[in-house]
Amino acid sequence: MDSGLAVMPLEFMFLGAVAFFAGMVDAVVGGGGLIQIPVLLSHYPQVAIPTLFGTNKLSSIAGTSAALWRYARAVSIPWAVVVPAALAALLGAWGGAAVVVWLPRDAMRPLVLVMMLAVAIYTFRRKDFGHAETRELTPTDRWRAIAFGAVIGFYDGFFGPGTGSFLIFGFVRLFGMDFLRASASAKLINVATNVSAIGFFASHGPLLWTLGLVMAVCNLAGAHVGTWLALRRGTAFVRQAFLLVVSVLIAKLAWDMVKGG
Repeated sequence: MDSGLAVMPLEFMFLGAVAFFAGMVDAVVGGGGLIQIPVLLSHYPQVAIPTLFGTNKLSSIAGTSAALWRYARAVSIPWAVVVPAALAALLGAWGGAAVVVWLPRDAMRPLVLVMMLAVAIYTFRRKDFGHAETRELTPTDRWRAIAFGAVIGFYDGFFGPGTGSFLIFGFVRLFGMDFLRASASAKLINVATNVSAIGFFASHGPLLWTLGLVMAVCNLAGAHVGTWLALRRGTAFVRQAFLLVVSVLIAKLAWDMVKGG
């Protein structure tokens, strides 16, 4: 069911361009929501939050799925670890979205800001961090991946900003991957949490299906460009993009806290 909101042709063009850029950024290092959500919120202030968040996920899942498909053809993804993490994240995301009803999301902002600062400082100081794989995966990593996926999924469903960055950092730090392989692996988790979020938000209100599908096509096109850049430029490029997105997220979180938004 569509919300019935009338969208003008120029709005389709503008939001399509936003979705293209978001898909390109998200394919490399995550963070597409940092681009799409603020634009949707400012463009449709009268529309309910679940409707806009669900529409954002509808757009994002197309680009994320396309990026996953392209990465899977060029990068060795450790499916034995990533698939259990994705399944756990799917369940965790639904639980996190449900908890929003009872707990204030704004309480998470200071904690996430501190965690993002720690991630940025660690990555900046460790110049070799994520440049190459540091160890082989073991059977024990499957259980670690399930716990990691559940925690990240819950966070994505409950709060969301920086999920892609936390995923990439976690895959590098906990599982010894390089940044390119971590980014590729993160895409399956993103698909799982997007599916869960779309299901939750669609069951709690109408989505902007027409707009979401138009943005999905543009997001998919952007994801193809972003994946091509990541595969062509390699791990060093993904690491630089990761630091840029984390820095932008830190600035946004800090600004939201200062203005009380």
